[in-house]
Amino acid sequence: MNTAPSKSRPAPGWYKRLFAWLMAHANAEYEATVADRKRDLFTDLNGTVVEIGPGSGPNLAYYPADIRWIGIEPNPFMHVYLRQEAERLGLTVDIQTTSAERLEFADRSVDAVVSTLVLCSVPDLERTLHEIVRVLKPGGRFFFLEHVAAPANTRLRRVQQWIRPLWRAVGDGCNPDRETWVAIEQAGFAQIDYQHFRADLPAIVSPQIIGVATKATA
Repeated sequence: MNTAPSKSRPAPGWYKRLFAWLMAHANAEYEATVADRKRDLFTDLNGTVVEIGPGSGPNLAYYPADIRWIGIEPNPFMHVYLRQEAERLGLTVDIQTTSAERLEFADRSVDAVVSTLVLCSVPDLERTLHEIVRVLKPGGRFFFLEHVAAPANTRLRRVQQWIRPLWRAVGDGCNPDRETWVAIEQAGFAQIDYQHFRADLPAIVSPQIIGVATKATA
């Protein structure tokens, strides 16, 4: 739901600017509801941390000050909000305008990757997860918090499928009915610990998952 471009064509500049403003100013209620979950999720991050689609920087407040943080943010209008939040927190950040499907890092070079409300909108989910596994060091971890498809054969799942074309158009490529947990399970991690929960959001995006996937040590 953050900032990955849709597969069909790039969003126009005015839309990217508007979306950045909305992400910076309209997410406070949601962030308050998941604050404790994020605090627990990010409690022991260390080393080099790559965050995919950090948006306006709502996760920065949870990170230890001594990590090396690199943000992969393709929407350039998000960068000013990221830098403002980093300055407020006294953090040093490295922001790159690249793609989650083609991370510009060497194999086995980062300690952790973070993704929150992003995998719904990456054009190629499998490729993105492949890149995450590739760049993680042995034993490195992928931290995620994502909205996902409702259970199969439910009314909400049918609504998600029906509304998907419109939702993608207004939500910067967001797919409300992705079985993201299935893709993570199939991505090649050695261990995955996650849970499903319902967030205090509009029903379409209320089914969510949170967890950590760990790369094999060898």
